[in-house]
Amino acid sequence: MARTPPSLADIEALAARALAILPDRFKRQLGPIVIRVEEFPDAATVAAMRLDSPFDLLGLYHGVALPHKSVSDPRPEIDMILLYRRPILDYWCESGDDLGELVRHVLIHEIGHHFGFSDADMARIEGDC
Repeated sequence: MARTPPSLADIEALAARALAILPDRFKRQLGPIVIRVEEFPDAATVAAMRLDSPFDLLGLYHGVALPHKSVSDPRPEIDMILLYRRPILDYWCESGDDLGELVRHVLIHEIGHHFGFSDADMARIEGDC
């Protein structure tokens, strides 16, 4: 029996559920942030990050990390987390992980960048849990 792969809206709903269950202390500090689901990173992102393939990126934080924000910035950017549907689905199929847990992991990882954590910081934090 053929199944339809999860849609952009399905991934967005999983991200919304993951965001809703974050501890309040994180949600309060998160502030206004847009979460968008797109099929793939755009060509400029692929080039800027020197990716071998657009499948190499599951999510991306776009904005200014909290430790670097300034109230005197005349044009503050809108903080955004992008989740990439096709790379997430590809990883999901290869790994056998639960899709909701995978989306949650990617979302939390990108929220970590919003708070100013590096990839190495987050790997240490995850290793301690």
